[in-house]
Amino acid sequence: MQITKQRYYTPEEYLELEEIAEYKSEYIDGQIIPIAGGTVNHNQIALNLSTELNFAFKKQNYRVFMGDVRLWILQKRTYTYLDVMILAGEPEYFNNRKDIIVNPQVIVEVLSKSTKGYDREDKFQAYRTISTFQEYLLIDQTRIHIDQFSKTRKKQWTLREYDEEDEAIALVTVPFEISLQDLYNKVKFEPVESEAERTDIEGLE
Repeated sequence: MQITKQRYYTPEEYLELEEIAEYKSEYIDGQIIPIAGGTVNHNQIALNLSTELNFAFKKQNYRVFMGDVRLWILQKRTYTYLDVMILAGEPEYFNNRKDIIVNPQVIVEVLSKSTKGYDREDKFQAYRTISTFQEYLLIDQTRIHIDQFSKTRKKQWTLREYDEEDEAIALVTVPFEISLQDLYNKVKFEPVESEAERTDIEGLE
């Protein structure tokens, strides 16, 4: 059996390739990994949150970025794109590049079926190596459910879950609150099959 050798890239090679690439990719310690395209729900949730954040911080010293701005995680040698991130004060740029940030305070990921495990485990672990990182929101796009992690002290984080439409999320590390109704505004969930419906369908096969 022929073994295909893995190609590893330098961070500089990745940035050069990303400049001309048709699709976005992440860089993780030498490997370039394509990013799957987003869904309508994914885009709507990120847009809803970013719009509310931008309005709330209009006269406050916070910045909101989404989509096209990369994050460089030095200790993990990783370049990644975030759904939404909040910075306190001015952005710190890596190597004076205005498209690469290194100092997020709050990171938000809208979960997809293919990446939700990675977002919860490896990505969260990588984010925790960033000294300015204080809070993490994981937003489900298939149902009303949010996990909110906030840092209480070194190596200690608390978790709060939200799953009721009449609840509101208050960020711990920045002055911001949003209702789940506003967060999920115009988001359409696919109907969930009941156990009886699945049994009926299987019986017809």
